[in-house]
Formats: sequence, structure tokens, C-alpha cells
Amino acid sequence: MPASVELINSNTVKLTLELKLSGSMLEMEGAIQHALNEAGMLMTGEALKRFDTDGSPIVLGDVKWSTKGLQPKGYQTPYGEVSVERHVYQRAGGGKTYCPLEPSARIVITSTPKFAQQVSSKYTQGSSGEVQRDLADNHARVVARSYLQNVSEAVGAIAQAKEEQWSYATPKLATAIETVAISLDGTCMLMCTEGYREAMVGTITLYDRQGERQHTTYIGASPEYGKARFLTRLEREIAHTRHVYPHARYIGVADGAASNWRFLESHTDKQILDFYHASGYLASAAHAAFPRHAAKRQQWLDDHCHQLKHKQRAAGRILSELEQLAQQSLSVPVREKLESAITYFRNHKQQMNYAHYRTQALPIGSGVTEAACKTLVKQRLCHSGMKWKDQGARVVLSLRALVLTTGRWQQFWDKINQYGVPVLA
Repeated sequence: MPASVELINSNTVKLTLELKLSGSMLEMEGAIQHALNEAGMLMTGEALKRFDTDGSPIVLGDVKWSTKGLQPKGYQTPYGEVSVERHVYQRAGGGKTYCPLEPSARIVITSTPKFAQQVSSKYTQGSSGEVQRDLADNHARVVARSYLQNVSEAVGAIAQAKEEQWSYATPKLATAIETVAISLDGTCMLMCTEGYREAMVGTITLYDRQGERQHTTYIGASPEYGKARFLTRLEREIAHTRHVYPHARYIGVADGAASNWRFLESHTDKQILDFYHASGYLASAAHAAFPRHAAKRQQWLDDHCHQLKHKQRAAGRILSELEQLAQQSLSVPVREKLESAITYFRNHKQQMNYAHYRTQALPIGSGVTEAACKTLVKQRLCHSGMKWKDQGARVVLSLRALVLTTGRWQQFWDKINQYGVPVLA
């Protein structure tokens, strides 16, 4: 017996579902899933009707619109495609039509909001083909790849269009926030026509008094988005965070790129050079200390990294030692690496007081941002053979940043629920 619904009153329906259980457990579970999908379609169809008009004329702006009558339309739902008869309106002079049900029910293209939310969330994790397989294998939903991509792009377009208008709440955590670390970096991705280009990633991370990370806000921008626009977005997020945590210490953590420091110096009280970049230069310099003895070279590196992290004013002493090593006779490749390390330490030794930073429970590494480059960009946009057009990259990065920032994905959909779906979608 198929599922059926019975109208109890204007706001209540009764669902009847009868299912014969036979076969293996796996077969019965499959039958249950199909029956529940059938029930979901029936209930969603009834729910959609609640957002339609009664057929009376409506006024949009100064123009009167009249119904052309009830016309059927298929809508994609988490359970299957539902055909609904709804009023379609038109002006007296003809022209384009308008269906009040769709903006009222927050329809995205022809998808219900819950299905659009599910599809776009899955699309941040994998390609349209992977989303298609997941829906078929795990939800008994067969949907065209092109439709899944179109819905995801429409949701991404909303996120991009509302970047400036919609602000998202930075969580007010129960744990006292002592430090806010701001960091930014770039990572390369392959574009269709321009080859490898740099996507930008920014993070704003909240730390408690013990230096434990409590929350991170992620921001990503495609190569064509433009670094200036990316920095403006990051500034808005910083301003919002300062409003929530006005008494926290604001520090910048980054590698040696001069453009990063120019930005961070205007927004943070203290700037810290990423320890792991500094230790990487020490690894290069170690070849000058022991060109032919790998074991001694490793011991030298371990000892100097320990000094740099744990001893006060170690950066200055290490710099002096590196300058002394430069007086030796060295091969050209070894000398070049050593001179690069010397320049790096000269330029940044004032940002390498790691022993002091550690006593203040301050982060000394940009690992959060390095990880963000991987999780936000690399894991989704840099699979083997992937090439991107700018709009596609923007969609994925916009949605992925919302998903990865705890609480923000739900806030985004709460705003769609409150304000509706822009016409662009």
C-alpha cells in the first residue's frame, strides 16, 4: 500500500505508511528508505502548498499581477522530485511570469531550501559526480550532475553577493579569550587558462589564557578575486572580532613575505615570524656547519632549533654564528643557502623571540593557516587533473569557508530563511 496523506485541518496532515517487511535486513532497509522517501515527498508537497496564494490578484511595486491559474511544477527535495500545482502570475500586458510560492518557500532554482543546503554542503567536499554518487548510494536519490552543480553555484552566488551585507556572529565563548591571532598566506591552484595562480587564505584564531585554540574563522579567495578585495574582507572580519573581544591581545603570525607584514602591522599589536619557516632556513644553513657529515649536521640543526625556541635572544646569537660560518670556504650552493638564511635572520630576528612568546602562551607558528591552505584549498580544488574557472573556484571557496568555520554554515542558511533567496540565484 503506498503512503498517503489526509488533511486534518489547515495546518495538520496525517501520514499513513504501510510497508511489508520481507527478505534480508539489507533489503528491508532499502525498502524502508524508499518508503520514507515516498512519505517525505508527500509531506513536502503538502508543505509547499502552504506558501502559495489563493489566486487573488497581487501588487508588485505599482503593478497589478493576476493569476494564470494553477500550473504544475517539479521541485527537487531531499526525498525525491515533487510535482506541485501552484499559481503563476502575469501582468495584464503579458511578459514574464511570477510564482509567489517560490520566493516564499525559499526555493533555489527548483530545489527546496533543505535539499539545496544538503547538496551545496556535499559539493564543498567533492565534485558533482561524487555528490551524485553519494545521493544515489546513501539517500536513494538520483539527480543529474548538471543540476547538482547548478544548485551549488546558485548557493555560492548568494554567499558571494551577500559578503558585505550579511555579517556572521563570532562566537562569544564561555572560555575567556586572551589572544587573537591573525594570519594570511597564499597557495597555488591550477586555473583553466592562466596556469597556476595564487589563492589567498586568511584565519582569525581565538586562544584562551593557556594558549589553547578555541575557534578559527576561515576566509578564502580565488586568484582572480584580487588580493586588495581579500584584505578588505579580512579587515571586516578583524573589526567584527575586535567588537566581540576588545580586550584580547591581537598578534600577527606569518612567514617572511613583506606584503603580509605590512597588513599585519596595521592590525596587530605584535608580529611573530612563523617558527617553522625560521627552522627551515636553519636546515639550509646546517649544510654550511657540516657539509659532509649528515649525522653531525642533524645534531647541529636539532640543537639550534631548540635554542631558537627555548632560549632568550637566541636569534641574535644564531645570526652571529651564521655570519661566522660565512667566513669559511664553501661551495656555491651551500654558500647561497647560508646567505639566504643570514638575510632572513637579519630581517626578522626581532620577530623571533620565541622563548618569550611561549612564556606568554602566544602561538609561534602559522600552522592553523598552513593547515587552512590544505583543507580550504588543496583538499578540494587541487585533485589530480583539476583545472578551474574563476567562478567555479569562487563558489567552492566561499561555501567551503562557511562550512569550515564552526557555526557559520547554519548562520548562512538562517539568513536565507529570514531574508529570502536573491534574484541572482
